[in-house]
Amino acid sequence: MGLFGIFSQKDSTNEIKEYLEKDAVILDVRTQMEWDEGHIYNSKHIVLNLIPVEIDQIKSWNKPIIAVCRSGGRSGQATQFLKQNGLDVINGGPWQNVAQYLEE
Repeated sequence: MGLFGIFSQKDSTNEIKEYLEKDAVILDVRTQMEWDEGHIYNSKHIVLNLIPVEIDQIKSWNKPIIAVCRSGGRSGQATQFLKQNGLDVINGGPWQNVAQYLEE
């Protein structure tokens, strides 16, 4: 990891904490099988390819969103799509990355 990678990691950590303080919904976009293997308690589960179909439901939450998946790729795609549809969303990356701030 280069010098800039350190800064972006720190920024994403702060961003995740800020969104959690704003009572953000954690949206897990992994497959059902991945979800069944483990997930964040009280997170919402909508598989990535169903996000466009479920956009009205997601908008109805009326809260900021932290998208998560296994590595950050699919949650990045979900984040991009949701932002294009006017939602306040960040990419939390791997779900364990966000979970570490919830376990106290």
